[in-house]
Amino acid sequence: MRRSRVFLITLALAACTNRQSEPQTPLGRAAEFLWRQQGEDGGWHSRTYGLLRTGQSLTPFVLVGLLEVPSSAYLTPRDKVNRAIEFIRNHVRSDGSAGMEDPTVPDYPNYATALSISALAKAQRGGWEKQVAPMIAYLRTQQFAAQNSWQPQDPAFGAWGMGGGRRTPPDTGHVDLSMTRYVIEAFRAAGVPTSDPALVAARVFVERCQNYQAQEPGTRDGGFFFSTTEFDTNKAGHDGKTYRSYGTTTADGILALTALGAMPDNPRLAAAGRWLAARHHGIRTPGFTGEPYQRWIQGLAFYYSAASTAAFQVAGMGSAPGVAEDLRKLQKPDGSWANLEKLVKEDDPLIATGFAVRALAR
Repeated sequence: MRRSRVFLITLALAACTNRQSEPQTPLGRAAEFLWRQQGEDGGWHSRTYGLLRTGQSLTPFVLVGLLEVPSSAYLTPRDKVNRAIEFIRNHVRSDGSAGMEDPTVPDYPNYATALSISALAKAQRGGWEKQVAPMIAYLRTQQFAAQNSWQPQDPAFGAWGMGGGRRTPPDTGHVDLSMTRYVIEAFRAAGVPTSDPALVAARVFVERCQNYQAQEPGTRDGGFFFSTTEFDTNKAGHDGKTYRSYGTTTADGILALTALGAMPDNPRLAAAGRWLAARHHGIRTPGFTGEPYQRWIQGLAFYYSAASTAAFQVAGMGSAPGVAEDLRKLQKPDGSWANLEKLVKEDDPLIATGFAVRALAR
């Protein structure tokens, strides 16, 4: 009888210990959810989208967010980080590219490569600088710049597209500010100086995506749009004179300008900050007017939550109001999030939760 009582007491104490060790914050629960989704091979694999099942772009995306989680919210499991790093290294080709395991079905190669660089740089495992060198070299070959016969007067000059084969004039393919921002951030994470020719060229494209006139700074709203080359991909549409600014792109523009060396008092950065602060409302993406564009307000919510939180911080504007509160209300019991809209794959819990983690970690 005494042994039975001791055994029951031991079980009760163990249960209490387990409960106390369970993460209590939304960020901690989200981190636990994402770590539970890690595959045996160390990667994260979508169960929602076939294109993302290989984990080539999804794994570094998730890992970068998890590496930002402070230990006070969730103690990062070192062995699992090592497995994720090994997965990333194993999926980088000899030319430095990621996302090209199947060349006929590329998995966002420039995103995958840029995020892989950022993940390796953030994890700081031995030899990471040598490992990212060929990846930086690969991204240089992908830029719409002089090495691919693009000239400063070309609308795509300085940008990065989806990746894969090199593109020369006039074939731009898809070009946008989001991909360009992630590559810029990867270069900076790897220690590439802002004076590097690739980043000097990138600034040309970033500034072209801003509704800003240096000679007459008050004549445009200061926000950013998505692409200089594709009408339909600018999700907020056109007002008859220029592409409309909207929230995710303006946050991307702020982050890109900052990575390129702009300080908070930079006129372009200040103008973009004013645009964002005046229109920001929790995780609802601002800038969309008119019935055809209303789905984007929710459809970009998780990307916006992460990008706006970072943009407010780097622009010296403090915390992004309402983001953490909105995310807490929407978190599921298992610690995840998923967008009801499927416009940009945020219905995949790995993507929505990956963005939410980045937002809450700040």
